[in-house]
Amino acid sequence: MSSAVPPRDDRGPSYDDPRPTGRPAGSPTPAATAPGGSPDRELLRQQRERFGSMKFGACFFGWLTATGTAVILTGLIAAVGVGIGFNTGLTPQQAGATPTTLGVTAAIVLLVVVLVAYLAGGYVAGRMARFSGVKQGVGVWLWAVIVAVVLGILGFVIGDQFNALSRLSGLPSLPVSGTTATTGAVISIVAVAVVALVGAILGGLAGMRYHRRVDRATFDDEV
Repeated sequence: MSSAVPPRDDRGPSYDDPRPTGRPAGSPTPAATAPGGSPDRELLRQQRERFGSMKFGACFFGWLTATGTAVILTGLIAAVGVGIGFNTGLTPQQAGATPTTLGVTAAIVLLVVVLVAYLAGGYVAGRMARFSGVKQGVGVWLWAVIVAVVLGILGFVIGDQFNALSRLSGLPSLPVSGTTATTGAVISIVAVAVVALVGAILGGLAGMRYHRRVDRATFDDEV
């Protein structure tokens, strides 16, 4: 005697069906893996929180770069100026230049040198540290201030014999006349410090921007 076989129910697995449901048991859900974004973006956020502080080692090498760049550019400009004087055979008085004009021109040139030098230094620090370009730029500037203060104290204690090392601070002084030495010295210090800080911050942002481009390219490839 034959018995009728009930038709198979293919509407889907039941709760006690041993067949797989499409996700391995115990695997995290997408929300648990990356709440609010992809796993790589979440990892980048965690790295920024952990490593986004000021890196004094990277800032130190940025300061070295800024100091070397300032020395090289200042030497090149001085050599060009001397060469022009030899080629033309004219003194500043014969060319119609006044001491005030020469002082303003030299001040502008030195400020440009400081800006370019600390752009390079901030870029090196931001590129090395990867995160927080503004902090790395400020760190480069702080190294320059610290070294300038230390050299100033040593110069005051030791005397004129220490003046040869004054350029190690990486912050050249602007030319001022003797009649306005006090006021001019204050203005030159403030001007150089502000320009160096702005250049270092912009350089730090530029150095960090490289890593952000790499991160964006990685995210775009995964989409």
